[in-house]
Amino acid sequence: MKRLGLGLLALVVALPVFYFTLAESGEVVVLETTDVSGGHVTRLWVTDHEGHAWLRTGDPSAAWLARLRANAEVGVTRAGRRETFRAVIVEDPATRDAINALTLAKYGWRERVLRAVMMDPAGVKPIRLEPR
Repeated sequence: MKRLGLGLLALVVALPVFYFTLAESGEVVVLETTDVSGGHVTRLWVTDHEGHAWLRTGDPSAAWLARLRANAEVGVTRAGRRETFRAVIVEDPATRDAINALTLAKYGWRERVLRAVMMDPAGVKPIRLEPR
């Protein structure tokens, strides 16, 4: 019984470490959003499509998405260069599918693991970054 408890504890500790390692591999940008409490940073994967950079989330309750909905003016640091954008959530299923396909092509096995463990591609919200 003690071994089972230790095994479960190790799993609980290992999963967040694994997720962080997975999420930080490949190209990651820093998204800056704001709310009444100030500025916040979130690290996300990015994909390019039709002349724009795209972010996405599979979690409609993500705090950064709520901040972005309240204030679409965001900062993004990519490859050491910070720019200001207007973030536009796109609800079109064809666009969602295109962004999912591009993300899979770019991030490969990491994206496959994410989909298998915690994200339904049909629930993704793609976000187009429009330069200011």
